[in-house]
Amino acid sequence: MNTTANTSDCPELSVPVAVFFTIGVVGLMENLLVVAAVVYNRNLHSPMYCFMCSLAGFNTVASLTKSCENVLLVFADEGQLKKDGFSETKLDDVIDSLLCMSFVGSIFSFLAIAADRYISIFHALRYHNIMTMRRTAGVLGVIWTTCGVSAMFMVRFFDSKFIMICLVAFFVLSFAAICFLYVYMFMLARVHAKKMAALTSCAGHRCQGRRRGGSMRGALTLTILFGAFVVCWAPFFLHLLIMTACPTDPYCECYRSFFQLHVVLLMSHALIDPAIYAFRSTELRHTFKKMLLCSEGIASLFQC
Repeated sequence: MNTTANTSDCPELSVPVAVFFTIGVVGLMENLLVVAAVVYNRNLHSPMYCFMCSLAGFNTVASLTKSCENVLLVFADEGQLKKDGFSETKLDDVIDSLLCMSFVGSIFSFLAIAADRYISIFHALRYHNIMTMRRTAGVLGVIWTTCGVSAMFMVRFFDSKFIMICLVAFFVLSFAAICFLYVYMFMLARVHAKKMAALTSCAGHRCQGRRRGGSMRGALTLTILFGAFVVCWAPFFLHLLIMTACPTDPYCECYRSFFQLHVVLLMSHALIDPAIYAFRSTELRHTFKKMLLCSEGIASLFQC
């Protein structure tokens, strides 16, 4: 994606392969831990955590793919692989497809999580009838299938400016839709909070207020997750936009000289998400502790 020769005065920023490899391996381990925690703890078998697990799964795909790509680049630099060979080109297409699938899947996961939080907050009494585990599994199946198919088309026709524009437009429109939904949720929640404050004498309403508060905490956590996603992926998509709009302009090429830094940010997203999960979710943090520290011999020490 950064093949045009740099003719600007800005030197190309180079990041050591070891940095990419380290970020990829650590991100892979962290997200596998999230997936294992959701599977391990029955209390986390809910639609919201299933969608979070799906997000971690797409992050796992991205981390694993980039780690494999870095290993292949090392072999290519050592002359063990031909960068323009037939097999190597096909393998590169597979890697690019998986990366595209990871991006599109992350966006769809955030959209699904936002919809789930909206239903849990404003249709709390009907939430378990609307968001059943069977429907959740169906939504996840559609997301993973759609992302896999669309990623193959994106890579197959990536040289087309139309595809690149669609990819950038998808990012921008999805960002706008999720932001609108979260702002709308928090505005309505504020109105509901004022109404609930006026009805504190009713125990039933107090309980409903506590449930709503827990759902709002979940919505805030996912807002932070989405903010981290935008910060990590936006520079990369600005790079794609610049490639399409002004591929030879010196100022644009100066921005493109930071391409490897943009890829580092992109990969860092897989590192940041599990840290946010652990910081914001008490249940998930407790599960992490049990999985990492507890055994029969030391369980009493850590009170797992």
